[in-house]
Amino acid sequence: MLTVDSIAGCIVSIAGLVVVIIATLAAQRVPVVVVAAPVAGLLIALGLTDLEAAADEVMTMAPTIGFLAAMLVVADVCAREGVFTWVGTVLAGWSRSSPHRLLRIVFVAAAVTTAILSLDTTIVLLTPVAVATARHIGARVTPIAFSSAHLANTASTLLPVSNLTNLLAFSATGFGFLGFTGVMLAPWIAAILVEYLIFRWYFAGELRSPTPEAADREPQPHARRPTLLLIGLALLLVAFVIAEPFGVPLAAVAGAGAVGFTMPELLRSPIATLRSTITALNLPFLAFVATLGVVILPVRDGPLGDWIGGLIPSSSTLLGILAVAVLAAVLANLVNNLPATLLLIPLVAHDPGLVMAMLLGVNIGPNLAYFGSLANLLWREIMHRDVAAPTSREYLRLGALTVPATLGVAALALWASLQLT
Repeated sequence: MLTVDSIAGCIVSIAGLVVVIIATLAAQRVPVVVVAAPVAGLLIALGLTDLEAAADEVMTMAPTIGFLAAMLVVADVCAREGVFTWVGTVLAGWSRSSPHRLLRIVFVAAAVTTAILSLDTTIVLLTPVAVATARHIGARVTPIAFSSAHLANTASTLLPVSNLTNLLAFSATGFGFLGFTGVMLAPWIAAILVEYLIFRWYFAGELRSPTPEAADREPQPHARRPTLLLIGLALLLVAFVIAEPFGVPLAAVAGAGAVGFTMPELLRSPIATLRSTITALNLPFLAFVATLGVVILPVRDGPLGDWIGGLIPSSSTLLGILAVAVLAAVLANLVNNLPATLLLIPLVAHDPGLVMAMLLGVNIGPNLAYFGSLANLLWREIMHRDVAAPTSREYLRLGALTVPATLGVAALALWASLQLT
């Protein structure tokens, strides 16, 4: 039997993680869990982790996975009921055919969508709407499309519900829902403002000149405002805050919200709604998240985890926060931000400030390269279907400007915010 401390065990553990990461990048029609589950089973069979530890890891992640499942259903209902069609109408109207104004509005829409409904919702549902609006007013697509991609990452630091990475680390922060949001508010605002200023400078030429093609001047169909759903989303956020002091898990609140959101449709057309809900749950992805937690165990417990742990500062000083944020960003771009989060959580759990710094790194850092997050890869696929996706070099060129600046100012704002708590 291999051990995690041996050279052979370390190599096998890292190889298993690499195989899963490659499968994540390459998988098209086959769910990644088809590869990840056998890898996890092999690591257990080889003795690099045991069944009890694997079960404990999955049980620890279960509330997070349950919450994610519920919010996927909520986002799906919002899409089917026309929330994002209405958003497209609002974007076109408020932009008044100005690319500069459209960029500003998309920044706001992407930040709010990401914060409340998660970054995947911004990528999958808001990006096509924003691109279509840019074409409608005759603006160049690239700045608008990039803004939804970057804001999906940068704006995912605000709420525990904004990103799966936040959900995974939420309990380790030691903060409640309001406490987490209060600490992250200043970094969130600072990073978005800096990102916007860089976009205005970097895309100045494209924002000034219209597309060579004529704008689509066909009037967009008027979409009614989904008032009840918007009220429901607001009430769901309030419920997250109110329920927490009473010990009600976020997953239970989100589950109740998902039931409430689907109930009207369920009563109208039960079979179709059940089918849509099961599809929205994305069970293979949920299983992959659970399996990834098992795959990362021997890496985290082995020499590599010990070495990375040696790089972690002891406290959340300004330098400590900067160091952890940069380390997390680097790891996110090397191994993807989800494995990086699972690897780092136990290593920074001794200081809530460092946990928050880690989240800045794994959330903002992926703007540097496509590989940094699954959301980036999903955005690239969507852009390939709609327009030509930017090359990796183009993505890296913009990320090299935005990531150091946004991560630096967010880390500074986090340190200042922690001094006030």
